[in-house]
Amino acid sequence: MEIINHEKIHLRQQLELLILPFYLLYLINYLFNLIMYKKHDLAYRKIIFEQEAYRHGADLRYLKNNNWYGWIKW
Repeated sequence: MEIINHEKIHLRQQLELLILPFYLLYLINYLFNLIMYKKHDLAYRKIIFEQEAYRHGADLRYLKNNNWYGWIKW
């Protein structure tokens, strides 16, 4: 269930940003992190959208609690 919830959080993020801006920000954030950390795994884990999804993936109530734009905290 954690993987499904993780992906549902990504779907919410895409809705919040109207899909295309989500992917643009995702890519820009990844590339910035890759330059900064010089390691793919760390760059991926530091993407703001992934941080929200990993942190709340186990909380099946997270999306129901109306946590819109939660990724901004990262």
